[in-house]
Amino acid sequence: MNQNTSATSAGEKALKKLRAWPGNHRAVVGLSGGVDSSLSAALLKEAGWKVDGLTLWLMNGKGACCSDGLIDAAGICEQLKIPHHLVDSRKIFENEIIKGLVEGYKNGITPLPCSKCNRSVKFGPMLDWAQKELKVGKIATGHYARVRIANDSDLDEVLTEENLGRNQLLRGLDPNKDQSYFLYDLSQEILGKVVFPLGELTKEDTRIEANRYNLRTANKEESQDLCLVELHGSMKGFLDNYLPSKKGNITLQTGEVIGEHEGIQHFTIGQRKGLGVGWKEPLHVIKINAERNEIIVAPRSQAGKSKCTVGDINWISIAPPKKPIIVEVQLRYRSKPVPAELVPIDEKRNKTTDLISQSCQLLFQEEQFSITPGQAAVFYQGDIVLGGGLIYKDNE
Repeated sequence: MNQNTSATSAGEKALKKLRAWPGNHRAVVGLSGGVDSSLSAALLKEAGWKVDGLTLWLMNGKGACCSDGLIDAAGICEQLKIPHHLVDSRKIFENEIIKGLVEGYKNGITPLPCSKCNRSVKFGPMLDWAQKELKVGKIATGHYARVRIANDSDLDEVLTEENLGRNQLLRGLDPNKDQSYFLYDLSQEILGKVVFPLGELTKEDTRIEANRYNLRTANKEESQDLCLVELHGSMKGFLDNYLPSKKGNITLQTGEVIGEHEGIQHFTIGQRKGLGVGWKEPLHVIKINAERNEIIVAPRSQAGKSKCTVGDINWISIAPPKKPIIVEVQLRYRSKPVPAELVPIDEKRNKTTDLISQSCQLLFQEEQFSITPGQAAVFYQGDIVLGGGLIYKDNE
């Protein structure tokens, strides 16, 4: 592994943490072919870990998860002199992600596939493969997030004694790259066996460190947040392959028809551009009625909501709360967290996984714009990810 300079202070901090990591220093690194996962493998190797690279083949075509990514991932393993393994995951990706995504848009919601993909397609299957095929009990990825064990100093009204010793998911140090929002659905088992080497690096640090190692991906262009967009050019391009055009009305809340659309799948809550209608003031999508094939629009001043229902909740850093708690809620990946009261309203145990799934109502201190069914509402306390779930409906 050729290096042309000494590590930066951020790189040294990451290496020190990896060298002090508890347990056996052996891991399977998920390699997408991008700079983040490439550097994760390089840092682990320099820290003295025994490393294997693993790439999941998710779909055919150009993109970080496809042909270009496979080539770069294999090249990184050759450069680092570590084994490279390829697992054909196209079937599970089709069943778990693509079918659900298409069905969601068909029913008038805007699904968030990344968190489900992380749990059902990537982290869980990667760990299973590593344990069964190589007898390795840890996996690593290039996500910007951190993990720690809850201790006495964390205790307060939310992080109570029953949560001591749990694995906590924390935001990545770089607020512009933090990816904890997409990881809320991971299980305690996975969280206890995953390593995030880049958790305390910024993206700038990553580029500098990658160039220090002369990694072939050091200056590779940043990939899209959603791999399907890379493959098809746009979400519209992807959906056009699965859902036919179906004309319908664009209406005001009064029912007045002011335009026509080619399919509800091409709209999302909060959307302003591309509506194809002219009005005396800017209009936003505030509701998608799949049954009537109708898009309802209104001025931004009429688009706020003070509460919403969230279901399929996964409590990752704490046990399911029994009473209302105050949390900071992030409603979209790039949105700022906002304060809200979280009120538990339902609790069920999954007979297959034996995991408790909870629903709640979020009561916001101020009205929120663009609360979107299908997207994730992730609950934070500072940097700690308490849990998260999917927005079921925007309440009136």
